[in-house]
Amino acid sequence: MDQEALKVLTKIAQTLENLDHYLLGKHPSPAGDFDRHLAFAWRKENHHGYCQAIPTPRLINLDDLMGIDAQKAVLVKNTEQFLAGYPANNALLWGAKGTGKSSIIKGLLQRYGERGLRVIDIDRKDLVDIAEIAAVLRDSDKKFILFCDDLSFEAADVSYKALKVALDGGMAAIPDNILIYATSNRRHLLPEMMEDNLNSRVVNREVHHADAIEEKISLSERFGIWLSFYLFSEEDYLKIVQHWVNSFSMEFTDAVAQDAIIWARLRASRSGRSAHQYAVDLIGKTKLAEHLL
Repeated sequence: MDQEALKVLTKIAQTLENLDHYLLGKHPSPAGDFDRHLAFAWRKENHHGYCQAIPTPRLINLDDLMGIDAQKAVLVKNTEQFLAGYPANNALLWGAKGTGKSSIIKGLLQRYGERGLRVIDIDRKDLVDIAEIAAVLRDSDKKFILFCDDLSFEAADVSYKALKVALDGGMAAIPDNILIYATSNRRHLLPEMMEDNLNSRVVNREVHHADAIEEKISLSERFGIWLSFYLFSEEDYLKIVQHWVNSFSMEFTDAVAQDAIIWARLRASRSGRSAHQYAVDLIGKTKLAEHLL
């Protein structure tokens, strides 16, 4: 087969593949999609990656996130640097569940979507595609946050190496219009096993960690920003409950406060999520009772 015939057949095969993905709604998002939508999810089908638009993402007003003002301020400033075209850091948000880590990302999208911010949700298993994702986004005039929610790795999972390379900014560094924001319930994203410590040693009374431990700790350290999130005090928790109860046009009484405390104790969680869930439950039960009267 001559070269011309091979080129024609290759072009036909590519056209058919693109048509197949288009008809299935699984084609790579054209640049126009980044104008029409704010949020996307990275998907794979038959080894083919594409950005799937999320037409109605759940957005949150940053002002509704209470008790985490310091963390919000850091990430807002970093994101504004990013949008202005100035250097900005990748960020790891870690800590107790339900304390607003992923909600901040949704809040940033709500606040800065009109300024060109877009969020691409990427699963841990797809981190190996970071270079492919970067190629898709590189020429866009938008600014993208690759969002890895609830990120952690199992001991045998080697997909963290792709993330490590991306964070390192090596020869194949991700372009300037992409940042990585990740959330995790633990500070170190890789599990530290007892056997990892066996090769640690003491030199002149200083502990020198084994290479395995250094490797596991070093992944988290490659994020330029670390933000810690903790469960709230009872006082701060009740302030958040009051905020949500008032937002539903209900009165925050002593009885409501005591009920909210019991709600948190039953779940062993004084978090923003728990406060919002209590307020939703309260308004739902109240409205139903009024309807049945």
